[in-house]
Amino acid sequence: MGGVLTSIVTSFVLAAGALAPAADARPAPPEQRTGIPRLTDDEGRTLTLRGWNVEDKANRGDQALTAITEKHFRDLRAKGFGFARLLVFWDDLEPRRGHYSAGYLRKIERVLDWARKYDIQVLLDAHQDVFGPAFGHRGIPAWATRTDGLPFTPHPEDWFAEYFEPAVQRAFTHLYEDPDLQRAQARMWQVLAERFGRHPAVLGYDLINEPMGEVREGEDLATAARRIEARQLTPMYNRLARAVRAADRTNWLFVEPTPVVGEGVPTGLGAIRDHRTVYAPHFYNTAMEAGADYDPSAGWIESYEAAVTAYPRQRHIPVVVGEWGPLNNRLPMMGRFYRDAMTSLSRYTSGWAGYVWCYGGGYCALDENGAFAANKDRTATPYAPAVAGTVHSDTYDDSTRVYRLSYTAGRRGTTEISLPPTAGRWRVSVDGRAEVRRHGGEVRIEARNGARVTVTVTGTARG
Repeated sequence: MGGVLTSIVTSFVLAAGALAPAADARPAPPEQRTGIPRLTDDEGRTLTLRGWNVEDKANRGDQALTAITEKHFRDLRAKGFGFARLLVFWDDLEPRRGHYSAGYLRKIERVLDWARKYDIQVLLDAHQDVFGPAFGHRGIPAWATRTDGLPFTPHPEDWFAEYFEPAVQRAFTHLYEDPDLQRAQARMWQVLAERFGRHPAVLGYDLINEPMGEVREGEDLATAARRIEARQLTPMYNRLARAVRAADRTNWLFVEPTPVVGEGVPTGLGAIRDHRTVYAPHFYNTAMEAGADYDPSAGWIESYEAAVTAYPRQRHIPVVVGEWGPLNNRLPMMGRFYRDAMTSLSRYTSGWAGYVWCYGGGYCALDENGAFAANKDRTATPYAPAVAGTVHSDTYDDSTRVYRLSYTAGRRGTTEISLPPTAGRWRVSVDGRAEVRRHGGEVRIEARNGARVTVTVTGTARG
């Protein structure tokens, strides 16, 4: 794509036609090709979520969420994104057992109000890193942390290694298996669902971030992960689903496997007995997280895709990747990584949230001046946040900067196309019986039921 995304879309061309291919020439919808359904809204429109995680891990208590400002959501929308995965922490919500912080709930609501103002859909993520404050991180409260006196040694140079400390692993076992902690976790989610279930910005709930567990003697990591997912995470998700549904029957529930899926290991999760469930794995490569450059010949993206699609295909539920993006985006092969990753994710997911929408270095999507960090501009492409009908194809070619959407219109609803700001211009043509409107970087299309519509968006040179 090239260049920082700094200019406003300045070119918009519409062309209309009435011809459509014969029915037998139409490609099968993506769901039929992958066996994985797409996320939908209340109107039945097919949704694509593109956005970023929004977080404040540094502040807690009275200062919780203060690092998140209205600017985060204004900038998200300005750069063409419509989705945010908002990190919330149980230790801030319930600092003392049975005491829920009214101040923290108000702070969450303020953030959601900003999201609503800029038309950003929000996933509330019950986040934990290395369980919680008892181990120097955030997540499950200290009062809900039980270690049986097992040891814990910090690993400041490799924080993820702390998940394998005996005390941390035992804490997960107690969370999953102790009845009083099961009830406390369910009640925490019920409080959130009761307060925010009807907020217009809320799309759903990510029930726990990157859950881990206890590796038994003699188990390899893949075997342990599948056991934890099958015997501990599956019952937990069903408990939490019942708790949420007591307050909210509408919004989506997002369930995560262990992070071991990043090694191309299929999940052991069982059936989640809920009518609106999304599979929400993360997309990280161990070598790249440790600082290595992307190596296409290693086949990691291909093995990840093959492994991660098995579960949603079997259970017939949508996929949204909740986190992805390497730490060092300036390495020589990172442009290729983003191209390959975006192509893969578009094949089987209903969208993704990159990590993380902040201003600075490290994982931040933007630099201190609000310009995209190296190669992260490649995440800002034309896409269809909502399609009112049956999608036949939905593709973007990074090398030619051409986006193409083909669909058959349904009985109701408006199809939406998002055009991000870019160093050049976007040229748009729409073929089919359709009424087309443009407002800034958004295109809205309304078509008669049964009409075949093709939208082509082409990136032009700076003019």
